[in-house]
Amino acid sequence: MPRLWNETIEAHRRDVHAAVVDAAWRLVSENGLRSATMSKIAEQAGIGRATLYKYFPDVESILVAWHQEQVGSHLGHLAGLAQGEGSARDRLRCVLEAYALMSHRSGQHAAELVAHLHRDESVAQARTQVLGLLTSLLAEAAAAGETRGDVDPAELALYCLHALSAAGQLSDEAAVHRLVNVVLDAAEPPRLSEPAAATLPPTEH
Repeated sequence: MPRLWNETIEAHRRDVHAAVVDAAWRLVSENGLRSATMSKIAEQAGIGRATLYKYFPDVESILVAWHQEQVGSHLGHLAGLAQGEGSARDRLRCVLEAYALMSHRSGQHAAELVAHLHRDESVAQARTQVLGLLTSLLAEAAAAGETRGDVDPAELALYCLHALSAAGQLSDEAAVHRLVNVVLDAAEPPRLSEPAAATLPPTEH
């Protein structure tokens, strides 16, 4: 079979795959997890059910494919921010804000989907990678005196992730930024208490 023909077929398959995954996510994000049926996904994607079954055996496999693509994209974005320019604290802020906004924008239906796919190994792997990325950034920032050094960076990274999980329940992005500021404040180096003012003897007149 000619190479050009093979490439055309492969491109068509990628397009159909992407259309199916996007259709499934639109249904879930707009109407909830139960709205995603094979019939509705095929209709949204503009293909027949028979064609859909050639690509995916069931709804679960489509949602897993969507989630894995999202995980890979998000991890790549966070890693790029972590390796960007600026101080370790500046890059830490960028990563925390990006992670929090991802959680916020995913919304309630995405949380429902992630809970449904809790058996997917990519969830645990992604969490491990994000923790490792934050741990490295916090260790670098602590070494530069930009974040606290009295807490193990791995423990502090875990705290950050747990705290930012609340972003998915916040009303708007302004609230998300406020939450990130709270988390960054918690990572600040401990402030030394100011020495008490020396008692001066009364001035003689």
